[in-house]
Amino acid sequence: MRGSIVWLSERDSPDAFPPVKLALREPDGLLAAGGDLSPPRLIAAYQRGIFPWYSHGQPILWWCPDPRAILLPGEFKTSRSLAKNIRNRGFETRIDSAFASVIRACGSSDVRPGGTWLSVEMRAAYSNLHKLGYAHSFETWRENRLVGGLYGVAIGRVFYGESMFSLERDASKVALRRLCDELLARDFHMIDCQMATPHLLGLGAELIPRSDFIDLLQTFATVPTPPGSWADPSQAISQ
Repeated sequence: MRGSIVWLSERDSPDAFPPVKLALREPDGLLAAGGDLSPPRLIAAYQRGIFPWYSHGQPILWWCPDPRAILLPGEFKTSRSLAKNIRNRGFETRIDSAFASVIRACGSSDVRPGGTWLSVEMRAAYSNLHKLGYAHSFETWRENRLVGGLYGVAIGRVFYGESMFSLERDASKVALRRLCDELLARDFHMIDCQMATPHLLGLGAELIPRSDFIDLLQTFATVPTPPGSWADPSQAISQ
């Protein structure tokens, strides 16, 4: 690790993050450590383009990489094979009907290799945000079985994607397609994908400079929008 980072205390104000331009280049985007995962601190972090990511045995680490991966909801790429699967595989999508199950699957190494960074503390933190109406799950079901999904945080007109999983081919893509449709209906501007992967780039995500991303947040993440469940009352509730 080159350079130095700011260490936060649990007693520090939730918004006591350093400017993101001070983030390290190696490892890319590491900005601060410590603090806590309380809802006020997480919300303050996301509004500034900062997110937590750390492994077992490490302190809480806060990141803001450069460049940043984003997906505009209207730019989602639906391939022919995905469109065919949506029509023919019997998939059903739901919102906020099984948040606990989605985050559990995202954090399971049996379901999602590398998902073990989602510690008990992290899952509890996002579950708290879900109860407060900020975190949401998008789920893919088939024959009343949860087969894929994703979760993230909605603040202003920005959705901050956190993690996704799939038990059947294209199940996570189906959930992402539903997310994009929902965000368009709600006049959201973008999905923060955090860091680019070939999978996300193939679905329409793009890389932009961190400075441009922060400018977008200052416009769209500050729009006052009341938190709350996005579930359709007609959905079956499954946990």
